[in-house]
Amino acid sequence: MPNSSLPLDAEQHNREIHENRRHWEKKPLLREEYSRFYQEIAKALEGIPEGDVLECGSGIGNLKSVLPNAITSDLFPNPWLDRQENIYALNYADQSLSGIVLFDVFHHLQYPGWALRELHRVLKPGGRIVIFEPAMGLLGRVALGLFHHEPLGLGKPITWEPETKTTNLTNLGYYAAQGNAWRVFRERFFLEKLYSWKSFKVSYHPALAWLAAGGFRGPNLCPSFLVPIMRCLDTLLAKTAARGFSSRMLIILKK
Repeated sequence: MPNSSLPLDAEQHNREIHENRRHWEKKPLLREEYSRFYQEIAKALEGIPEGDVLECGSGIGNLKSVLPNAITSDLFPNPWLDRQENIYALNYADQSLSGIVLFDVFHHLQYPGWALRELHRVLKPGGRIVIFEPAMGLLGRVALGLFHHEPLGLGKPITWEPETKTTNLTNLGYYAAQGNAWRVFRERFFLEKLYSWKSFKVSYHPALAWLAAGGFRGPNLCPSFLVPIMRCLDTLLAKTAARGFSSRMLIILKK
C-alpha cells in the first residue's frame, strides 16, 4: 500500500511489489521456477547453527513456501511480511541470526559493502548469507539486458560504502544494477573487502525455464509440453557450461 514516508521512487518500487503479487497468482510456471530457486536456497542453509533465518527485501514474501519458519522483512510494512527492516541498520543484536537470505536484493544495494558489514554484525559464527541474483553469462546479458527494465550497470562504478558514516541510509532512493553480484563475486571486484568472511562459494544456473516464463510481467514463452525439455537442457548446460550460459547465480557467504 502507498506509504508517504518513503521517497517517491522507493514508493514506486513498493507499488511494483503489489503488482508483482497479482501477476504471481496468474503464472504457474513462474511459481514453479521460483520454488526450485527457493529449494536451492534451503539446501545452502543446511547445517547452519540453530536459530532464526531472516530474509531481507522479501518483496511478495514467497520464501515461506519452502522455508516456512523464515522471518520475512522489507522496507515496506506489507501485511504478508513479518517485519519492517532496513538492511543497512537491522533491528537485531550482534550475533543473533543463524542465516540471512537476499533474493534479488543485492543488485538494489547502493552501498553493498555497508550492507554486508551490517549482515556480518548480526550473524552468528558459522552462520551463512545466501544471495540469489541475476548472472551475467551469455543468457543473462542478452535476456536481462534486452527485456528487463532494470539496467545491467556493468560499466558503472560500484560504491562499496558511503563516503562518510553520517550518510543517511534510512531514506535512500531506488537503485538497481543487475550485474553487481557478478562483478563482486564472479569478477571479484572488491575481493580484498571480503576478508572478514570465512569463505564464499558461487554456483551458476542457466535457468532456461525461468527465462521462458517471462518474469512477472512478460508473456510466458514456454508452453507446458516444452517445460521438461527446457529443464533437460538446463541440466545439460549446468553440467557443461553453467558459468558461460548463466542467467542466475547463488552465492554463499560463511562467517
